[in-house]
Amino acid sequence: MFLVLDPPASAGSAAPAEEATGPVTAVSSAGRRSARRLVPYLYLLPAVALLVVWVYKPLVETFRLSVYDWNLVPTSPMTFVGGQNYADVLALPELHAALRNTLLCTGAFLVFSVVLPLVIALVARRVTGRARTVYQALIFVPFLITPVATSAVWRWLLAEEGGAITEALRSAGIEIGNVFRDPSTVIWAVIVIVGWQMLGFGVLVVSAGLAGINPDYASAASVDGAGPSTITWRITLPLLSPTLVFLALMTILLSAQWTYPVIDILTQGGPGTASTTIYYLLYQFGFRNFDAGLSAAAGTVFFVGFAVVAAVFVELSERLSFYDS
Repeated sequence: MFLVLDPPASAGSAAPAEEATGPVTAVSSAGRRSARRLVPYLYLLPAVALLVVWVYKPLVETFRLSVYDWNLVPTSPMTFVGGQNYADVLALPELHAALRNTLLCTGAFLVFSVVLPLVIALVARRVTGRARTVYQALIFVPFLITPVATSAVWRWLLAEEGGAITEALRSAGIEIGNVFRDPSTVIWAVIVIVGWQMLGFGVLVVSAGLAGINPDYASAASVDGAGPSTITWRITLPLLSPTLVFLALMTILLSAQWTYPVIDILTQGGPGTASTTIYYLLYQFGFRNFDAGLSAAAGTVFFVGFAVVAAVFVELSERLSFYDS
């Protein structure tokens, strides 16, 4: 007589259990992969949120205000005027004067932020030891001084009576008078003050660019008989071109903004419109004339103009820059 035993119930239920957990495991793996793909976007989320709140939202509000007539008083109604603000602002002679001054400042600042920093940084490479650090620090210090303090110091230096520079030039037979009241000299005074302050930033950026160039290129060229001037023109400057293009683009886009605090403290845009730049003109329209629509329309025009300049410059930078990779 044989006794027939049934197989254990647990052996029979293992396969259905595996079949049941298989899809769950697959779903959890897909969830983890999706979570890993989201991680980079979560890191970017705070920066994107700040960018939207502080840049794009005000930009949209500026576009909206540019088609309204409004005096910034909250209880005053906003009147829709369409494109009339754009027609008015483009016909204003103050806008044309501000554009001329801005172009003059931009061209002059290219000398202070690109040409002179390049010369100073190349000369500083010949200085060795701690003297090199001290030399670069002395050049960079003016960039750390606030525009208010800078304006106060230069007002004293260029004072018509008793100014250090004024008296030194007077003793040499050169009479400059009151440079901040003369329409022919006031914009040049602003350029010198702002350029002096921004020179250190340019030297710092160019020095960082030079530090990133592999010295083996110059050593190899020297072994082949190339002189210092040949190495500078054929190796150093081409490899430094991305840094120089970056400085030039920043100067074109931000030069008018750099002049604002100095103009507001020393000249208030005058005499007349002799020292008014586009940024100071926007301030005058919005917060002196209380014409939010006209100020927003001018800001929109300048934004579009600078966007076109930036797009063209970025396209040109790809052709002008040289990379060793």
